Amino acid sequence: QVQLVESGGGSVQAGGSLRLSCAASGFTFSSSTMGWFRQAPGKEREFVAAINRMSSYSHYADSVKGRFTISRDNAKNTVYLQMNNLTPGDTAVYYCARDRLGGTMALGTLTKDYDYWGQGTQVTVSS
Repeated sequence: QVQLVESGGGSVQAGGSLRLSCAASGFTFSSSTMGWFRQAPGKEREFVAAINRMSSYSHYADSVKGRFTISRDNAKNTVYLQMNNLTPGDTAVYYCARDRLGGTMALGTLTKDYDYWGQGTQVTVSS
């Protein structure tokens, strides 16, 4: 069955860094566009970043551009999110997901664009 398992979350101070990983199984990862979303308490789940299957194109939310980097290793069926210069505003549960459309340049930014989701990993940034 399809599984997306996130790891790497934790608690850091503002200005710190974390690297999230998402291990995928049960579908053809190398053919899939992958994304990261996050959800803070009391807020809607929001888009963070996405990367196409060839790693030739990625897209970021304005709030994380220049601080976060999405990458993937198709040999390991894993997608990563490197998060630098974290702020308290980045505190949320982070989810990885598979884009149902699999576009190469038009990457999904809405939750409805994604069909498979992980269980999430908590990131807490203190000031």
